[in-house]
Amino acid sequence: MEPAVLGGRLASSMIAPLVKKLFRPDGPGAGLVDKPVRLSSLLSFTGEKRTLTEKDVSRLAAQLVERAVTSPGEPPFPHDEQVAVTDALARRLLALGDLDMDDVQAVRLGHRELAARLRGEPDGLSTDATHFLDSATEWACLHILEFFTRRSTFVARTLVEQSRDQAALIAKVDELLARTPRPPTTDTSFERRYLAYVAERHNHITIYGLDLRDSPDRWPLEVAYLSLEATAEESGLDGPVTGTPVHLPAEHALRDHGRVLLRGDAGSGKTTLVQWLAVTAARDGAQIPYVLPLRTLIRRAALPAPADFLTAVGCPLAPPEGWAERVLWAGRGLILVDGLDEIPAPDRHRARDWLLDLISAFPGNRWLITSRPTAVRQDWLASAGFRELLLAPMRRGEVATFVSRWHQAARAPEYEGPLLDSLRVKRDLARLATNPLMCGLICALHRERRGYLPTGRKELYDAALAMLLARRDRERGMGAVDSVDLGEEAQLELLQRLAYALVLSGRTEMDVETAEGILERCLPTIALPGRTDAPSVLSQLLLRSGLLRRPADGVVDFVHRTFQDYLGARYAVEEGHLDVLLSHADDAQWEDVIRMAVAHARPRERASVLRQLLARETPRLTLLALACVEHAAALDPGVRGEVEARASELIPPRSTEDARALAEAGPLVLELLPGPEGLADDAAHGITVAASLLATDEPEGALAVLRRFREHPSLDVRRQLVGTWHRFDAAVYATEVLDHLDRDGLVLNCESSEQTAALRLMRPWTQLEFRGTPPPDIGLDHSATEVLTLLAVSELGDLSALAGFESLRTLWLAECHNTTNLAALADLPVTSLGLVGEVSDLGGLRVLSGLTQLGLDLNLPGGLLDWLPADAPLEHLHLGSEALRRPDPLRGLRDWPTLRSLTLGQGGLTAADWAEIAALPALERFGLLLRGAEDVDILLDEAPCLPQVRRVRLRVPSRHTTVPDLSPVFPSAEITQEFF
Repeated sequence: MEPAVLGGRLASSMIAPLVKKLFRPDGPGAGLVDKPVRLSSLLSFTGEKRTLTEKDVSRLAAQLVERAVTSPGEPPFPHDEQVAVTDALARRLLALGDLDMDDVQAVRLGHRELAARLRGEPDGLSTDATHFLDSATEWACLHILEFFTRRSTFVARTLVEQSRDQAALIAKVDELLARTPRPPTTDTSFERRYLAYVAERHNHITIYGLDLRDSPDRWPLEVAYLSLEATAEESGLDGPVTGTPVHLPAEHALRDHGRVLLRGDAGSGKTTLVQWLAVTAARDGAQIPYVLPLRTLIRRAALPAPADFLTAVGCPLAPPEGWAERVLWAGRGLILVDGLDEIPAPDRHRARDWLLDLISAFPGNRWLITSRPTAVRQDWLASAGFRELLLAPMRRGEVATFVSRWHQAARAPEYEGPLLDSLRVKRDLARLATNPLMCGLICALHRERRGYLPTGRKELYDAALAMLLARRDRERGMGAVDSVDLGEEAQLELLQRLAYALVLSGRTEMDVETAEGILERCLPTIALPGRTDAPSVLSQLLLRSGLLRRPADGVVDFVHRTFQDYLGARYAVEEGHLDVLLSHADDAQWEDVIRMAVAHARPRERASVLRQLLARETPRLTLLALACVEHAAALDPGVRGEVEARASELIPPRSTEDARALAEAGPLVLELLPGPEGLADDAAHGITVAASLLATDEPEGALAVLRRFREHPSLDVRRQLVGTWHRFDAAVYATEVLDHLDRDGLVLNCESSEQTAALRLMRPWTQLEFRGTPPPDIGLDHSATEVLTLLAVSELGDLSALAGFESLRTLWLAECHNTTNLAALADLPVTSLGLVGEVSDLGGLRVLSGLTQLGLDLNLPGGLLDWLPADAPLEHLHLGSEALRRPDPLRGLRDWPTLRSLTLGQGGLTAADWAEIAALPALERFGLLLRGAEDVDILLDEAPCLPQVRRVRLRVPSRHTTVPDLSPVFPSAEITQEFF
């Protein structure tokens, strides 16, 4: 998000007053002094006479971020990072006080450079959040500088300084103009046309290798581009790598370094990034972009000189004579060389010499070279000052963003939600979707099948392998890159041998020597043109297959574990090794291999595998058999029926105990759990319990299951959905599940600052409970909250902080030791109050004349008359054991004749206590805790007859406690017992 775009979210009328608060108002006088005015003296949160605290600055930052996030349109960053972004922005604003410059110097610096001075250390945020934070900082700095220029002292002082510097400035400008001749007017006219051409030419992306009827292969770049992360190992001062990882948005690769070699696996987005840089540079106009795909340039007898750049790439525009040299000599060029891996190895050396010659001749420009990781060695261009970066795999949040934008571009929003659920639940599918190319393939297959992925994943893997191994290079006009020309079938044969060796060893990587040995043994059985050796074949597989990679020196592995399992299973079926696979069925690491083997097997082999899995008679293997049925296009109906019948005994679970047992089978269960349609309430509750228990291992998959039940009417189901919040990312779960629930009968529990912050993302709740964290007082509407429980909230303090809870009727405070000013509750419609543990000041309790229900379990020095509100129409009173630990604890109770319910947390009452109870004419319900036979004896000896009581609830230690006939005391009451 650029600052101008952010400005669309944050109007100047909103942000200007916030920024203005950071600075003190103008003092008297014009300020015409020689001594500069330091920034620290202007700030309102520094010095002895500060008017703004650091907490106030944090609140300003929170308001700014809140307004940006809640503005219409796509959120600028994931919801769960809102608190972290707010804290980072506050730190940057506070860093103004550390800058060693005055206001005039700040204005001269400009808002972008001023923002760069405030950034400091990396904040550990995602790419999108970092991009938003940088843009927000620039936008705030723009307003800060605007504020400076409007100060009366600034205007007067800058006029004085300008008059002093004007002569020197004019002289320097004259000298510069004399040394830098103006470009011909034809250059300016041509550049205008060329930049418009580049912006249009590269403003789309192409998905190669797809032959899907309803999915176009070209997408608008603005819609489809996704900001990915680039990583590197930071270098020390003297050159060697220090081991400190660097993470930055890929589009910022050239921001702080003018020469970059960017590596990335097949489909990771290298070419798309080149297009994005070209389009944004063309629209900005500050640099002249050249997009130079090496696979096109290498067809020429010689790599082109700058004057031939446009002709070499087929640009129809003819530049003025000498234009390209003038652009590069002035350092205005952005040279984007794409696809170092797409040319033969001997030509890469020629390309390197060509690049070094150009850089030597035109040193002041910016250069980006892209390549797959294994095409050239490390530090291949280090001598020319190139920094090496690696495109990171897409994270889950980035995958979700890609899927959303893909469906937006395809105008197919109805397929987005089901696909995201599949990506969350199906683990092998999620492992496949780690780069834009594979995500695009999955989206296209899902849309073509009208919202369903292939019945068997084999179709998906077949399509992916065909695209990666052959079609993508062919459709981009590429032939064999090196001397080894491997066809699709030959690559599959070689790759599956490597995959099966890894599967058998239980590993995911092998030494290069081991891989070469495996290839050497199988090369004689494969018809390849010419003479080839194992090292050359392995090198070609690493470079062009898109399936193998070299994560470290001397080591190879598959880019996705799912391809290893798929190809290993394919080879096992071909060689008749199904029994070998089944011998490892008890190992969860072999689940996907067995499922893929069933997909490759013949019908008779499938039936045998499934019967052997059922014969083990374990829940996990029964469920594994059910998962295998999904991949069996042709299967004996009897075997299919037997698998489904056995699995129906496990799914859906019909009790909490069944759900716990089912969850022990592992994350495989998530793929098999049904949605709520047609389920009884107990089965729906069992599924939500099972999914909740699996959230620790597979939070994404569990979330996808629970999302299906967010509209379920059952109170037990809804309580389970609320109660499992702590197992998930607070913000994601709040928006995906909690905000959609029917609130009736539900209490939302907040146990962390992340959960508390996530309240901003939801509609208001009527019943809230906070454990250890206070309710937020900024940017959150509490007006709908009717019931509030605060447990162990030591930071609560003055209850006037609850003034925003204007509908609050019930408040319970437990172990909130620093609570003061109970009288503040008199301004709220509170009718029910509970106090447990120490309260700093009970004095305000007496003024709460609106209470009808009161619970006290804390020390009450004196008598009830000293603390209870005398004129309150109390109907329900609970006194815990702590409130009864004094002589005559119930003295004065008769002064509240409206009491209809009384519960006491301690037995052993005296005759005086019973007399107070007997004097309550409206008392209907009575509760008492009896710790033993002694308390029962005292009750019978001291209690009078209480005919007005209709219901009595006794809490006793155990079922073995004998309670005698109490009808002489409670002749009209129904008596029940509970155990503690």
